[in-house]
Amino acid sequence: MTDWIKRLLFAFLVGTFGVLINLTPLGLELEEDLGLPRLFQLRGAAPAPPDVMVVAIDKASAVQLNLPVVPGLWPRDVHAHLIENLSEAGAKVIAFDLRFDTPGKVPEYDVALAKAINNAGNVVIVERLDREDSPLPAEQGGGAHFGSMVKSAALLPIIADAAAAQATFPLPRTSRINDYWAFKTDAGEAPTLPVVALQLFALDAYEDFARLLRDANPSLALRLPDRNSIAVENLILTLRGIFTDEPQLAQQMITALNRDARLDQQSRRLIRSMVSLYSGDEARYLNFYGPPRTVRTIPYYQALRSHHGSGTGGPTENDFKGKAVFVGFSAATQPEQDRIRDDYHTVFSRSDGLYLSGVEIAATAFANLLEDRPLRLLPPPLNLAIVFLWGFAIAIVVAALPQPTNITLGTVFVLLGLGFVSIYVYIAHHQFTNAGNWLPLIVPLLQVPVAVFGAVSLKYYDVKREREILKKAFAKFVPQRVVTEILKSTGPITTNNRLVHGACLATDADRYTTLSEEMNPAQLGLLMNDYYATMFEPVSRHEGAVSDVVGDAMLAIWTTSSGDESSLRKKACLACLDIADALERFNAIKGRPPLYTRIGLHSGEMLLGAVGALHHFEYRAVGDIVNTANRIQGLNKYLGTRLLVSEQVIEGLDDFLTRSVGRFLLAGRTTFIRVAELMGRKQEASSEQTWLAEIFTDAMLAYEAQEWNRGCYNFAEILKAFPDDGPARFYLKRCQHYRETPPVGPWDACIRMEGK
Repeated sequence: MTDWIKRLLFAFLVGTFGVLINLTPLGLELEEDLGLPRLFQLRGAAPAPPDVMVVAIDKASAVQLNLPVVPGLWPRDVHAHLIENLSEAGAKVIAFDLRFDTPGKVPEYDVALAKAINNAGNVVIVERLDREDSPLPAEQGGGAHFGSMVKSAALLPIIADAAAAQATFPLPRTSRINDYWAFKTDAGEAPTLPVVALQLFALDAYEDFARLLRDANPSLALRLPDRNSIAVENLILTLRGIFTDEPQLAQQMITALNRDARLDQQSRRLIRSMVSLYSGDEARYLNFYGPPRTVRTIPYYQALRSHHGSGTGGPTENDFKGKAVFVGFSAATQPEQDRIRDDYHTVFSRSDGLYLSGVEIAATAFANLLEDRPLRLLPPPLNLAIVFLWGFAIAIVVAALPQPTNITLGTVFVLLGLGFVSIYVYIAHHQFTNAGNWLPLIVPLLQVPVAVFGAVSLKYYDVKREREILKKAFAKFVPQRVVTEILKSTGPITTNNRLVHGACLATDADRYTTLSEEMNPAQLGLLMNDYYATMFEPVSRHEGAVSDVVGDAMLAIWTTSSGDESSLRKKACLACLDIADALERFNAIKGRPPLYTRIGLHSGEMLLGAVGALHHFEYRAVGDIVNTANRIQGLNKYLGTRLLVSEQVIEGLDDFLTRSVGRFLLAGRTTFIRVAELMGRKQEASSEQTWLAEIFTDAMLAYEAQEWNRGCYNFAEILKAFPDDGPARFYLKRCQHYRETPPVGPWDACIRMEGK
């Protein structure tokens, strides 16, 4: 089994390890219990939208108003006065997280409250659900689900008749609240308080919403009521049914919304929120803004007095204008909270024990819906793909590192592991903070130590096995002392070779096979000797070394251990140009068959050392650089060129005139490479060559930008001046093809070469 096959298998196992954990209930449990709190901690508190606020029934208000702390004991005429104040101040929606399901002690106060609610016309009252929760496993991408037995408790009829709508807002009594129901499935898809509040809040955009629905699907729009005959709860159930029955409708609505230029920004925002609301899941994760009272909270007594504009620094009427106001119990301190248990443990629970109140969670859910910024678990296939590819990638990287046989390399492994952790955490944090996307966190982080320790263990096993092979193989042609030194050295068994930076030049001649058939061996031998002598001289003059000669192909290398790569690459480029000039003179000699030669040049790391088996070894260059140089040389056949180099060869070199001929995925490679034609020395270039390089560059920009007409024009102009220009002919055909048959899917200018 080759090293790469072992690495791929190891990487596959690490990726699969993460996938298997993610597929079990343990995976979601780890992410909810450990990953989600870490992401919220990394993000920190975020500003809540200004459209929502909480009026808090708290101890300070009870003291100021000389009322009991328990909200249920407050006289209902106080709430009537609050509603009147909020309505006069222009509150858009008033949502009461207080239950009015029994008559008050003073019937006249119930009448006053009902009158205030009716006059306001925008009040939502919460109704109670008596239930027993039984949590069910949640599916990734589908939100959380809870089974329950539900018994509804009707509101006081006089209050229920006056309210614009009534809604439930049950929360699961789990160890920590992460989610809520938007629609209560076991109560007939009943909308919850945040949903009803949002629909009331968005009524101003209802006619535009209905118009877009008619544009998208006229038959469905017939099911909608007129603006003046809306019953909010019935409207919500109707819209929920429409979007549930027609899953494609949401995208159709968004498309129509994006095309409609008549809508203002606020209407667009509300319509987008409504589409997401009705097409989304029944249960949704809460995107908390921060600790208790992060959503703007005003004590009840201040809201009650804001009407008078006391000038004491409290709220004014303008503070409530156009807002969704949620009214309910919200303690300012933990002891106060202990007296009235309407609090829930969340990721932002304070260290002193103060939890978020139910009314603030309702306001948070409303704000999430309004902003269309809930937490979104990725779709299960994408979630699993990320986990697998992440594990696969880190395993490939760590498996490719040398064996950590000393403290330095061991430290590198540890630092690399920490680096992988940091990179992934940053990506997850960025997605969470900026897009509300909840990427898996804990499982990918678990894959890092699994990959690192697994790779180290495998490398130790390989080293032990390879040292035995080394001892037997080298004993045949290396003194025992050398074998002993190799065995004592750190690193893999190839440390007797030299890993160096360098440039590799590969050549190949046209018609060699034909000539070998037409000429007798003696004549062919003389011809090839002259041919190689012509090429060897420039290599030697520019301090290169011929590494290999096979048939009509030559491999030359330039190496350095000092790190002065630019000088080395310059010498290799000069040798290429001199070889091309020398071969032009060689082919001009009469009576001698011409050998038109293709040249490819690449730079990078290579291994110099003994290569062979049994009793025959050769000292030569080994590595991807050699294969790539040969592939670049072969690319000349397709582009009609003679001298191609990778762009990393000419990076930082200003002495040469070049033109980029594109990005290519060469045969046998998994990553693309940028290739350029080496046209000559810059100081010797003619004006025609300079023009060619410039207009070709502009034509390539047009090709990469999918501007097919401009590309066709520029490449055609080049061919008028240079009829034999191979790259222009190559790209003209591609532009003409794509102009007639545009590429499907995301555009990638990289060209995949199947042949060598």
